[in-house]
Amino acid sequence: MLTGKQKRYLRKEAHHLNPIFQVGKDGVNENMIQQISEALEKRELIKVSILQNCFEDKRTIADQLVEGTDAELVQIIGNIIVLYKESEENKMLELP
Repeated sequence: MLTGKQKRYLRKEAHHLNPIFQVGKDGVNENMIQQISEALEKRELIKVSILQNCFEDKRTIADQLVEGTDAELVQIIGNIIVLYKESEENKMLELP
């Protein structure tokens, strides 16, 4: 579980990132969860964009992604979800 100070730091780090995944009308599936897990291992911090044609609630999508990838939800802002997971091999971010 991330503290408020850690979330604030991660939000600052994620500000300049571009979303690398998009959730569309099909919602979240196993393949997407697998790819996001691999991206989190490489980058530790990613953004996921929710497209306009997605019918599911953004909170539900965020919960599915967090549960499937064992990541931490940093923030939901607009249609962007920010996820963090500490990397096993490629540790880049040092949390306060």
